[in-house]
Amino acid sequence: MPSCGCFLNESYHFASFLTGFIFGALLLFILGRFIPDAFYLHRVWKIIKLVLLFLKELLLANLEIVKWVYRPGRKYNPGIFAMPTELRTDWEITMLTSLISLTPGTLSVDVSESHDVIYIHAMDINDKEEAIDAIKHTFEKAIMEVTR
Repeated sequence: MPSCGCFLNESYHFASFLTGFIFGALLLFILGRFIPDAFYLHRVWKIIKLVLLFLKELLLANLEIVKWVYRPGRKYNPGIFAMPTELRTDWEITMLTSLISLTPGTLSVDVSESHDVIYIHAMDINDKEEAIDAIKHTFEKAIMEVTR
């Protein structure tokens, strides 16, 4: 039978850890009105959502690259565009530029000195505003949910 504390009972089993974790999280949730910060599992859930969003975008971008490679005579429209950003901290901007660069077909080229514009190279871009909106409503929004 699992106990409620690994350290109190010197029982270092997964069941003991899980029981203690659930008990602690439940206490934090119940006593949340006395704690000034938000319940930390909300942020954990938002991080999981960001990772899942990245995996979805990575899969879709890879499928698009495969279509480009196997379609003969495809005309590409590469270009660099400036995307204004609402992100302010170095960590947020680094996270966004990394997610953009890790997604096939796009690459973060530069960040303005004022940290309010990111320059992005896209392999095939027809509408710059549509590309900016796509990044703002996916990656940038998810990063702001995690960090703010």
